[in-house]
Amino acid sequence: MHQYQDASAVARALAPDEPVILNRSHAAARAARFFATKFPGKALYAVKANPSPDLVRILWDNGISHYDVASIAEVRMVRGVLPEAVLCFMHPVKTASAIREAYFQHGVRTFSLDTREELEKILAATAGPDGAYATDLRLCVRLRVSSEYSELSLASKFGVDLADAGPLLQVTRQVADWLGVCFHVGSQAMTPFAYVQALERARAAIADAGVVIDMIDVGGGFPSSYPGMEPPPLEDYFAVIHRHFEALPIAYNAELWCEPGRALSAEYNSLLVKVEKRRGAELYINDGAYGALYDAAHIAWRFPVRHVARESSNDNAALGGTVSSEVQGFSFYGPTCDDADFMEGPFMLPAGIKPGDWIEIGMLGAYGAAMRTAFNGFGASQAVTVTDEPMASLYTGRKDPRVSDNVVSLR
Repeated sequence: MHQYQDASAVARALAPDEPVILNRSHAAARAARFFATKFPGKALYAVKANPSPDLVRILWDNGISHYDVASIAEVRMVRGVLPEAVLCFMHPVKTASAIREAYFQHGVRTFSLDTREELEKILAATAGPDGAYATDLRLCVRLRVSSEYSELSLASKFGVDLADAGPLLQVTRQVADWLGVCFHVGSQAMTPFAYVQALERARAAIADAGVVIDMIDVGGGFPSSYPGMEPPPLEDYFAVIHRHFEALPIAYNAELWCEPGRALSAEYNSLLVKVEKRRGAELYINDGAYGALYDAAHIAWRFPVRHVARESSNDNAALGGTVSSEVQGFSFYGPTCDDADFMEGPFMLPAGIKPGDWIEIGMLGAYGAAMRTAFNGFGASQAVTVTDEPMASLYTGRKDPRVSDNVVSLR
């Protein structure tokens, strides 16, 4: 994979007409080391956030040994890349064939569930030829908890209600070699208190069940930094989680787990797109709602942006000079023929931006490239490596000095 200094260097070298994914391996490695050394337990990478085999390998090389897989395709991919990794099938609703393949072919022993029916499915799918239940299952009962402190709710689809958790924990304890309690506070939790509330619910469920618990999994929700969403330091989350974990009525040697997805992958990718047309404050670009900008379109997520001009104000200067110091808010239209391919923004960019210029859209490593489709014949993109810092980082102690809110021009 070709390596460049930054988005401006990519534009200068390639003058791309198609979107270009910019990978920052050093940023993903730094995030992995942060979780591996500072979280007071075990961090599992939530593969769905970005299933890039290259990223999975980078995380492994920097201390992430466990992976939260949510489909048999993810199981196969991670096992193919990392034969020694520990895979945990944490989707609460799985097909029997997926469970069977994961257990017998890929060595998966950890499964999550939130109903008695799912427990029975797991037991049947992992039973031996004689019908005897497996004796090495590590089972995690998922609780439903509040997502009120997160930007994206995950409270409605999965999780057993507190009133029903006790009986499910009791029956699962009878067949599990190792029993865990897991939950998810929602994506982009903006305060550590989200985990306090969830852990208190776990406490109530454990007390009601009266069973020995071997693991608490606080799930994902660890945030990244976006325009208008600057969270507290991750160390604050870790400290609060550890303090409340220590006070739970669990086994003396119980483990603490978490499942970061966004926090490990967001800084890994950005995207270089080209402006094809301008209509007032609307820019037509070559990626959009059916590509890496799904979240910008469907949940109005504001990603940081920087302008990369085709020409400099100095005729002898390199590509990437500033067009104008005045900025304004723009919305984007993507490349397809669909009116829904629209990103309202506002994305703050120089007022003089014009067709033929490029825009770098940052912090797209989580749920960006992973969401791309080939709708309407679009979706092709090249990937290159860049060595500069991401537009914002929770791991360097600073924001990129070139960024003000979500606007910057590359010089």
